[in-house]
Parts: sequence; C-alpha cells; structure tokens
Amino acid sequence: MTSTHFKTFGNQSRIDEFIILGFTNFSVKLQLFLFILFLFIYIFTILGNLIIITVATLDSILHTPMYYFLRNLSFLEICYITVTLPKLLNTFVDKRKTITFQGCCTQMYCFFTLGVTECFLLAVMAYDRYVAICNPLRYFSVMNKTTCLRLASLSWVSGNLISLGQTASIFSLPYCGPNIINHFFCDIPPLLKLACTDVSVNEISVSVTGFLVLPLPFALVLYSYGRIIGAILRISTSTGRKKVFSTCASHFVSVTLFFGTGAFTYVRVKASDNSDNDKLLSLLYSVVTPLLNPLIYSLRNQEVKGGLRKLLKQNDGVRDKSG
Repeated sequence: MTSTHFKTFGNQSRIDEFIILGFTNFSVKLQLFLFILFLFIYIFTILGNLIIITVATLDSILHTPMYYFLRNLSFLEICYITVTLPKLLNTFVDKRKTITFQGCCTQMYCFFTLGVTECFLLAVMAYDRYVAICNPLRYFSVMNKTTCLRLASLSWVSGNLISLGQTASIFSLPYCGPNIINHFFCDIPPLLKLACTDVSVNEISVSVTGFLVLPLPFALVLYSYGRIIGAILRISTSTGRKKVFSTCASHFVSVTLFFGTGAFTYVRVKASDNSDNDKLLSLLYSVVTPLLNPLIYSLRNQEVKGGLRKLLKQNDGVRDKSG
C-alpha cells in the first residue's frame, strides 16, 4: 500500500492514482463490523429515500411544494451517499484500495456538487416551512410551481458551478507523492496535504467558499425557524403548538448536524493532526445525515405513511384481481 504511481511530463512527475486508506488502519474485527454497519446504512438510506420519492410522486395528495422539495432532497441523498460509501466499502475488501486521478477528481466534483446543493436546498425548505406556517393564506400563491422549480434549479446550478471551480482549483495543483489519502473519499483537506506546493491560497479560497455555502444558508435557516417559533408560540392550543414544534425541531436537528459538521471541516479547511477524528466527523455529514433525513423528514410523517398504505392497498388489489 506504499507504492506510488506516476506519469512523467517533461521534467515533472505527477501521481497517476491515489490510495484511499479509509478505516483499514483499524483492527480486522472492527473493520468487519464497520463493513456490515456501512452496508446496512447504505441499503437503508437508498430504500428509505426511494420510498419517499415513490410515495410523493404517485400520491396526488402529496403534490405540494413541501413534498416537491422533499423529492429533490431524497434524490440528492441517494446520489450523495452513493458517491462515497461504495468506495468506502470497497476499501475493506480490495487489497489495492486505489482510485485513479480522474476518478478522484470526479468523486470530489460530485460530492461537493451534491453537498453545496443540499446547503441551498435545506435553506429553501426552511423558507417553505416559514411561508406555510407564518403566511398560510398566501402559501400556494407564494410557493407556486414556477417558484418551486426556480428555487430547486438555482440550488442545483449553484452547487454545480461552485463545485466545478473548487475541483478545478484543487486538481490543478501538482501532486508528486506520496499518494496515500488518509480518508475514506477524495476530500479537500487530506488532498491539500499531498500537494507538493504552497496551498495557502487554496486554503483561503476553500474557507471563503465554505463560509458562503455553509454559515450564510444556515443563517437563513435560523431566521426562518426563528419566525416559525414565534408563530408557534402564538398558537392558542397546546396540541397545535406541540405538533408543529415537534416537526420543526426534528428538521432543525438534522439541519444543524449537516451544517455544523460541514462548517467545522471546510471553514476550518486545514486538517487536524488526528486524521481519524476528521474521518469520523466527515461521517456525520456524508453518511449519518442521509441516513437520518428519511426518518426525520418523511417516514415518520403521517401523510407519507398514509400514502404508503394507500399504495400497498392498491398493489394488493391489483394482485387479487390478477389472481
């Protein structure tokens, strides 16, 4: 695992592939446990988000702005966890544990496109809840189909453009060796440590970008939820307050987990000396959040449960007729 592959260009050598260390420095028993755990998380996350997309698409009652954004988020989470987790699982079984230079570049681009898109999409979803709770009479006029499409499209386009700039900047650096990435995917902090040049400008660029795409959207989320809490306190019945507050509180926990761990990593771009801690921190926003979102946002939602039961009954009816 210590060999380094190079391509030579003139008088310079460039790394042709990287080695993803993952968690293979752990004991064999712990690696086996992590492999089973991550495999279960991956399957559950994919199935959970697919259920949300299917139910919200097929049930006409759920054709509302809230579930339009939830479908976007669920699709995003499927892609988000697929970018990193299969490669992580591969590090437990493949002795070589390598990823090509181009593959590493592609993984970083996709990961940050999806991550930045999620930042903006979560802010949009918080705004959607703000309008629904604080201005219910104007909700469908404000959050009409055109507005929803524009907000979702803006989130995806912004994510792609910001990620493209950062990825091009990181992979234009010279990488001459060593080629071992002490992480479970091609992340910015461990890659900057491998560059054989001064990366202070890149660190500043990543920190500024991290500030723009993490704390600022999070501030919008805080503002929206602050207004929502104010509206909740004005609800006359305790049952109504409890229901709305329970839903918003669970959303806010998920959002805080994602933004908090992401900001700690990318606003503080310089990796710590303890790479294992950095990897565990990265697991929170890249693996745990996609796992929790189906539970927090929809699978415990009565409307989604009702839609799922309706679809199951329809399928049972079709099978009974065909039988």
